[in-house]
Amino acid sequence: MNRAFLTLVLLILSVSVSAQMKWNRSYQQYFDQYKDLAIEQMIKYRIPASITLAQGVFESGAGRSELARRGNNHFGIKCHGWRGATTYFTDDAPNECFRAYKNVYDSYEDHSKFLVNGRRYRNLFKLKITDYKGWARGLKAAGYATNPRYADKLIDIIQLYKLYRYDTAKSYDKFFARHTKDTPANGLLHPVYFFNKNYYIKVRRGDTFQSLSKELGISARKLAKYNELDRDAQLSEGDIIYLKKKQSKAPKDYDGRLHYVRAGESMYSISQLYGIRLKSLYKLNRLAPDYQIQVGDGLLLR
Repeated sequence: MNRAFLTLVLLILSVSVSAQMKWNRSYQQYFDQYKDLAIEQMIKYRIPASITLAQGVFESGAGRSELARRGNNHFGIKCHGWRGATTYFTDDAPNECFRAYKNVYDSYEDHSKFLVNGRRYRNLFKLKITDYKGWARGLKAAGYATNPRYADKLIDIIQLYKLYRYDTAKSYDKFFARHTKDTPANGLLHPVYFFNKNYYIKVRRGDTFQSLSKELGISARKLAKYNELDRDAQLSEGDIIYLKKKQSKAPKDYDGRLHYVRAGESMYSISQLYGIRLKSLYKLNRLAPDYQIQVGDGLLLR
């Protein structure tokens, strides 16, 4: 086959496959939950946060793979030279040995050390921290994965979710990086989401401010205060609970946009939806605190 024609065919196939990648909610939730941890690792070990996040989400199926759930292994690292806990999983061969970790934080930390201390990855650290394409291709060339499109997969993920923006970060939220060290009695952390310069979780059945306080390391009093509730308030499944003080207005994307009140909504539920302090929402709309909103009312958000 003519070499030029073959190159063209491969290019078309590559573009076609890349174009098929669509935005995935579980991927975005994974990035929201672990971006601070990836930035911490970047600052400590000089590995692009975008690469760490892309590898983590791809290798672990956004934290939902059997290996991730059973052994907190988010990077598919096998047992070679490992003296810690292990788990077994069929990958390239049946019943292979993989490293197992106490929590996700330890998985990220070991992944960083695995690259830093691995001779075959040494040349990667000569690249610029913002050269995620070079890192992706270098990882594939060094044999990190057997998938022939591994580098392309990482690059596609980084570009679709704009993970490269984390590679220039100079700071991170230390609390949320270390949150991944915590493991409650049931072994399942609440996923942490990010919106309007704040973090939040969604209430599960049986949650209270007291139980959330134990997991999150934030006092029940503060959690209640941030969400403008009494610390003994009864929480309902699906409620949004912010982990910091809410903002005085919605993000810039909502400039000039109105929220039209739907049946069952209240000023409070709308304030939680957009991460706005209740008092600020009234003030933005020049409403008295005792005003009763009606279905169809249009509310300014910033």
